[in-house]
Amino acid sequence: MAGKEGFDLVVVANRLPVDFTVSDDGDVSWNRSPGGLVTALEPVMQAADGAWVGWSGAPDLEVEPLDADDMRLVPVTLSAEEIERYYEGFSNDTLWPLYHDVIAPPTYHRTWWDSYHRVNQRFADAAVEQAAHGATVWIHDYQLQLVPKMIREQRPDLRIGFFNHIPFPPLELFQQLPWRRRVIDGLLGADLVGFQRAGDAANFIRAVRRLRAYTTRGPMITVPDEDGRERHVRAAAFPISIDSRRFDELARQPEIQHRAREIRSDLGDPEIMMLGVDRLDYTKGIRHRIKAYGELLQDGRLDVEHATLVQVASPSRENVGAYQDLREHVEGAVGRINGEYAEIGHAAIHYLHHSYPPEEMAAMYLAADVMLVTSLRDGMNLVAKEYVAARSDDRGVLVLSEFTGAADEMAAGALLVNPHDIDGMKDMIVAAAHMDTREQRKRMRRLRRRVLADDVARWSESFLGVLTAMPSRVPRSTGPARSASSEERDT
Repeated sequence: MAGKEGFDLVVVANRLPVDFTVSDDGDVSWNRSPGGLVTALEPVMQAADGAWVGWSGAPDLEVEPLDADDMRLVPVTLSAEEIERYYEGFSNDTLWPLYHDVIAPPTYHRTWWDSYHRVNQRFADAAVEQAAHGATVWIHDYQLQLVPKMIREQRPDLRIGFFNHIPFPPLELFQQLPWRRRVIDGLLGADLVGFQRAGDAANFIRAVRRLRAYTTRGPMITVPDEDGRERHVRAAAFPISIDSRRFDELARQPEIQHRAREIRSDLGDPEIMMLGVDRLDYTKGIRHRIKAYGELLQDGRLDVEHATLVQVASPSRENVGAYQDLREHVEGAVGRINGEYAEIGHAAIHYLHHSYPPEEMAAMYLAADVMLVTSLRDGMNLVAKEYVAARSDDRGVLVLSEFTGAADEMAAGALLVNPHDIDGMKDMIVAAAHMDTREQRKRMRRLRRRVLADDVARWSESFLGVLTAMPSRVPRSTGPARSASSEERDT
């Protein structure tokens, strides 16, 4: 591990890639918490001698930095009040709904903003302390949008990247945020700002022009420094992916294939098994999906003797009121549909409010004839890619919302739907349920070629490659800067 000089690559994310537990006698232990981001960055960090800065996941837990899997893990301590205000409050009850097209109304509290600013500074300070001279710092997601500028103010020698894993909203929505300029300034502290979709990058650039009137040319933004020089900031799309080979290999294992057959048997061997896998979040369109499915049963276009829907809804942000309301609504709708249409041995909807390990998810994907991804707004939606990667048999149909980042990459093989159009979604679900085997294979092969080629390792290599190639600073231009139009000037 690095000595006094620090680390050549520092990742800054809201959470560490481990889960900490505290025993009754006060001893602290940890277990690795694998995820897509860890999978993407682990080999790069090991090669570059890297450190990961993040919250431990528990309130008021102070843990010294530790080494794990050739990475330095640097815990950031958050109080219970900061978790309530910075994380549950500003991050997930202000920014999350605002960045997801205001599907639920955002809440604006100055105390939440103060906590967000204070916690972002703590993350920035921790990153600065770990970074070697000239190191690369890669900051992740909407919880830490102020960190790039905070780091740059202390360490202009560092190369700084930021990746936003969720959508970036149109200017007309982003302008609602009382602290909009400070968020823009925070992000412009980076050399490279990455987004899931080209449209998100365009939204960000438009917000920069309107709120800061900086010169922009395509993806490049010219930002003045205080010392009379200028920097170039690039804003571009880098669609994230998954460890697709892992899901492909899991689905080929005999025990996983046996488990897939067992799942179908436990469901009563339906002719058509449909599957939804989501966090229990209002952005995922679970209510719209269940409504469409219930109407198909009511219309007689599907029946419980031949078809069933399995809905996995992982617990999410259960202390936020909008999520509590969503759970009540979804569980109530499931109960009504099952009460009206279920028969002995044939449930209409199997509702599972759990999280499952990758092995069980691979078996579910392999068992499902139709995968329903009906998000109202999603930065990417990796479940769609996991389903495709697991279909090593070239079977199955993906019904995919056009409002996901995945739709940009998977339109050639998926059946795209507008989840707000219930009648249109019903037609697509029926088309998926009755699609012939030859058409399934043609579509799934297209999808698998894309997903298996563009995996999460390629995503991290692409982002870091562009970041490394970014110029540091340029002399201040003598020509006139691009002026904002009347439409773009802030009022």
